[in-house]
Amino acid sequence: MNERILLIEDEPTLSLLLRERLEKEGYSVSPCCDGEQGLTHGLRDSFDLVLLDIKLPGRNGFEVCRELRRHSINVPILMLTARGDVKDRVKGLKIGADDYLAKPFDVTELLARMEAVLRRSNGSPPQLIDSVFCFGDVTVDLKEEGVLRGGSPLELTAKEFALLRYFIAKPNERLARQTLLEEVWGYKGLLHTRTVDLHVAQLRQKLEPDPKHPRHILTVFRSGYKFVPYP
Repeated sequence: MNERILLIEDEPTLSLLLRERLEKEGYSVSPCCDGEQGLTHGLRDSFDLVLLDIKLPGRNGFEVCRELRRHSINVPILMLTARGDVKDRVKGLKIGADDYLAKPFDVTELLARMEAVLRRSNGSPPQLIDSVFCFGDVTVDLKEEGVLRGGSPLELTAKEFALLRYFIAKPNERLARQTLLEEVWGYKGLLHTRTVDLHVAQLRQKLEPDPKHPRHILTVFRSGYKFVPYP
């Protein structure tokens, strides 16, 4: 395995526990105890995954995540948080985190999420014939991973774009949440998470003329979602 993990966690007991368990699983772990140190390592060294606590001394996890993305560091980021507020989780996803896990958590679930994120980052996105796709007033450049709405550029996180790409590859199909978790996030098995719903809500805010009454990313009752490019 030997994937390099940057662990940014200020709680000594949890940091030691995670480091020992991850190293037993074959990961190489570089622990940091504050946001400033973690950001320095993240910008300077190469990692396969960042485990990032939100509540940190120095710089908090949101600031670290934002700075890494601002410097085009595209390493997957899994945020660890004791906060249960949905707004905090949405904020993390909006600024570029790939996933989040609320404390207290079971280490086996953390390992499963890490494996899923790593699998997705090493995999290939769905293949499409055309590199440019248009719907409504939105233009998506699948090759350059750029999005325009009304001719103006939009900023999408890596995971938002991956979800949009998958929707475009499966137009007018009913897509269960579990299917999206497996295909876009790489999760296997039944997991209770609102990750899909949060990302869909973010896409609607950015792409839909009226996010409260979406025309393109529709909810399928008790199932999941359906992407309708030409309603």
